[in-house]
Amino acid sequence: MAKKQIPEKKKFNNPDVVGLRAEVLEQPITETLEQNYMPYAMSVIVSRAIPEIDGFKPSHRKLLYTMYKMGLLNGSRTKSANIVGQTMRLNPHGDAAIYETMVRLSKGYDALLTPFVDSKGNFGKVYSRDMSFAASRYTEAKLSPICAEVFRDIDQDTVEFVDNYDGSMKEPSLLPTAFPNVLVSGNTGIAVGMASQICGFNLEEVCRTAIEFLQDPECDILATMPAPDFSTGGEIIYDRTEMENIYDTGRGSFKVRSRWRHLPKENIIEIYEIPYSTTSEAIVDKVAELIKAGKVKEINDMRDETDLSGLKLAIDLKRGTDPDKLMQKLFKLTPLMDSFACNFNILIAGNPKVMGVREILGEWCAWRSDCVRRRVYYDLSRKKEKLHLLKGLEQILLDIDKAISIIRNTELESEVIPNLMMGFGIDKIQAEFVAEIKLRNINREYILKRVSETEELEKAIAELEDTLKSRRKIKNIIIGELKAIIKKYPSPRKTGIVYASEIEEFEEADTVEDYPVTVFMSNEGYIKKITPQSLRMSSEQKFKDGDSLKLSFEATNRTELLVFTDRQQVYKTRLSDFEDTKASSLGTYLPGKLSMDDGEKVIALIRPENYKKNLLLFFENGKTARLDVAAYETKTNRKKLVNAYSDKSPLAAVFTISEEINVAVFSSDGRAMVFNTSLLQLKTSRSTQGVAVMSLKKNHKLVTAAPLDETMIKNVARYRVKSLPAAGALLREDDRGETQMSLID
Repeated sequence: MAKKQIPEKKKFNNPDVVGLRAEVLEQPITETLEQNYMPYAMSVIVSRAIPEIDGFKPSHRKLLYTMYKMGLLNGSRTKSANIVGQTMRLNPHGDAAIYETMVRLSKGYDALLTPFVDSKGNFGKVYSRDMSFAASRYTEAKLSPICAEVFRDIDQDTVEFVDNYDGSMKEPSLLPTAFPNVLVSGNTGIAVGMASQICGFNLEEVCRTAIEFLQDPECDILATMPAPDFSTGGEIIYDRTEMENIYDTGRGSFKVRSRWRHLPKENIIEIYEIPYSTTSEAIVDKVAELIKAGKVKEINDMRDETDLSGLKLAIDLKRGTDPDKLMQKLFKLTPLMDSFACNFNILIAGNPKVMGVREILGEWCAWRSDCVRRRVYYDLSRKKEKLHLLKGLEQILLDIDKAISIIRNTELESEVIPNLMMGFGIDKIQAEFVAEIKLRNINREYILKRVSETEELEKAIAELEDTLKSRRKIKNIIIGELKAIIKKYPSPRKTGIVYASEIEEFEEADTVEDYPVTVFMSNEGYIKKITPQSLRMSSEQKFKDGDSLKLSFEATNRTELLVFTDRQQVYKTRLSDFEDTKASSLGTYLPGKLSMDDGEKVIALIRPENYKKNLLLFFENGKTARLDVAAYETKTNRKKLVNAYSDKSPLAAVFTISEEINVAVFSSDGRAMVFNTSLLQLKTSRSTQGVAVMSLKKNHKLVTAAPLDETMIKNVARYRVKSLPAAGALLREDDRGETQMSLID
């Protein structure tokens, strides 16, 4: 093997420090990462952040095992500080980290459907951001009864034991949970380069599903375990296709919404269950923000009335408010409805693996079968050892007096065992057992009773050996344990299931008052929304010095607008976002309202309506693109679309058409042409330049375009063309007029 070349050391002397010599070893960055960072990354993944097949992270396992060894499964509670101190023998990460782990596992914190720590005192609440837990010296804890199933037969060699961090004691590498705790207990962890997010499922449903899986690996899991279950309750918005994807792949997300009730007498809405992934403070803060922004006008006040009886958020309603419509609105705008993202990443034999529910059940059943097999083998070994000793007693039964004589006539104590072995033909272990029998037990009755156990032991050994050889019997043992858990630990479901098809979606437009308005926009980008009543009182429009009217149109308060700018960007807004103004005001500065970039200018306003029309974009280089307005429709609430059209040439004009029409195009050299839009083919890409429409002379450009019936052209035949591109004809004086573009429906 070639000897690894060691980089040469570079030495230097520091003239400021007398007698001090420093040495620097050059090392490639790849080696530094491999030698220093990779061990840390693997440690975080394997020993800290990702749960294993028993459903626990190392910190959970060390804490619970310490409590088990302290006798807290059946004993009385002890101070949490005592537990934390004892746990530091296995987990040296500090008392604060250990206590926080205990808090999360506790019944008082309410993070787990099946808590493992029976707590007393203030442990905070998972649904509260600000409700902190008391110090460990004030609280008490013990193990919950369910931990009897977590530690079932742990002292019978069911799992491997390893050294703790300093080798002073042993700890289990896994806990032999008798139920699939990996699915029952929700877990979240962020490692290096990967993460894990496992939602909790109902204990009874998981056990029934595991039984079905053991009997038929191809069973319908959704039939017995339809959806996750959370300790904070709420309602899952159920989509079977989405849930099947999560169950199959271990990845995906679903929505959970709060539960609420309306108290008509007080005109109050009470929210008493919220999604697991949010907090009551986050909800109150968001509602307050919406009220301040004027987006929720139906609420007088919102209070957090949580007390010892549980969570309660109270909303005071204004008179005449429909509570159902308000809650639909709040579900969409606040964390009262939140998404839970799943990432079922679990350590299997030290390797992280993202698995679906069926694969997780398969891994757990295989691992649990191994635990049961180890326990059966342990019992078998103990019984064989006992049978071996009893076989030696059988020999003594043949002549007790001979055994007494051998012991009495042996001069040296060290020769008692060898003499018994030679006298009765037994081995050393049997001879040791015989020699240790008390004098009072050297009677026929005692020995006969012991020997009578032989037949029972032989039967038990035969049964255990048969069990070890039979996979079916191992499965039946696991199934029997699961059925006992279902019966002993009833766990009614907390999270309800609501089918997505039954939910009425909130439409923001439904809550916005609709009425007719007239919109005016100036060349500098000031926009006014004026009601007909106000317009009748005063119709003379006021503008800044040097500014003038660019376009005007009639619409309604709910009308949606697409604002095209000179930076290849489109902004989406609604007229309801603008205050009603008067003709005498300057209006709202559109670039400021929409947070446009510095120097960005508005080119056109387009009403997409139902997004069924076509859009015509005219560029200064004479090209025109015909697009479907649906290309600017977004499923999300994005307010700004970048790269909304081609950047090859400045945009000169934009308008929509709902059918084929005649269009007039004007150039900077005084020419005009008229063509029918049927000559333009529909394009699919927003970035397209389209096709050449107007042939332009050097240093000239396309100035504007508009539907023919909105221009002053009278002699249409002079300018009409039947094919594209075309140069058009010089515009006559009587065909001139205002050619500015106005908004077209």
